[in-house]
Amino acid sequence: MKEITATETAPPRRLELPGTLNFWLTNRLPRNLLTRLMGWFSRIESPRLARLSIAVWQRFVDDLRLDEAEKQRFDSLHDCFVRRLKPGARPIDQDASILVSPVDAEIGAMGSIDSGQLLQAKGLRYALPDLLADPLLAEDYQDGVYVTLRLKSSMYHRFHAPAACRLHELRYIAGEVFNVNPPTLARLPGVFVRNERAVLPLEIEGLGQTVVLVPVAAILVASIRLNCLDLTLNQRYPGPNRIPCRASFERGEEMGWFEHGSTIIVLARSGLGLHPDLQPGRLIRMGQALLLPAQ
Repeated sequence: MKEITATETAPPRRLELPGTLNFWLTNRLPRNLLTRLMGWFSRIESPRLARLSIAVWQRFVDDLRLDEAEKQRFDSLHDCFVRRLKPGARPIDQDASILVSPVDAEIGAMGSIDSGQLLQAKGLRYALPDLLADPLLAEDYQDGVYVTLRLKSSMYHRFHAPAACRLHELRYIAGEVFNVNPPTLARLPGVFVRNERAVLPLEIEGLGQTVVLVPVAAILVASIRLNCLDLTLNQRYPGPNRIPCRASFERGEEMGWFEHGSTIIVLARSGLGLHPDLQPGRLIRMGQALLLPAQ
């Protein structure tokens, strides 16, 4: 399968900064300090401040779909970030041979894993063992496929099981909080292997397959939560890096959430392939077809 990277096909924003300026403002400022400040600010419980913050936010995005949210009034900006959707807002593809997207996202780089290398953007590559921080696990996916799913800040932030599956253990990898938007991916090598992330190997029921989800955090709130763990994975998490998490999930069941927009990289072994409808720059919703048996 030919490797593909994202193109400029996403809907334009209302007030979008030029790529170079966006890169410098979001990556050369004190990222950790901004992340802590945003985490503090977003949790201030004031419905009036939340409404004002959301109004400002909407000046920079044109796809903040709060009409789909389970509730319409928010106590804080964080409350809006991690909103749940109304029941039935995301129909789940019920073909048992297909794995569905775990998130709402813009599709980024995708294709075959080539000698343990994945494409970040515009010729920049990174190594699978570095991403997973586990050479033995990386060996299982050397000949597989991958797809990068970028969650913009305006999107639904919760992620779900791509099929009925089991999670026995996860790995948390502390790291940076670089932006993961297109201007940064095109300019800064190794973003995904430098940023804070989790590695979730999923045993898929009924298919004899495993897939790996790699949620990658980014600048601002930069925290990952899992429903099977009573803790927050972020820069203040003291360890251990390997965390038992014996949990089962039904197809489409919520697994956890990001506390701001970020990315999930999906890795599959050679027995699975990317759905032919996937295209870089295209939007995909949670529950739509993502992977299917390789032909």
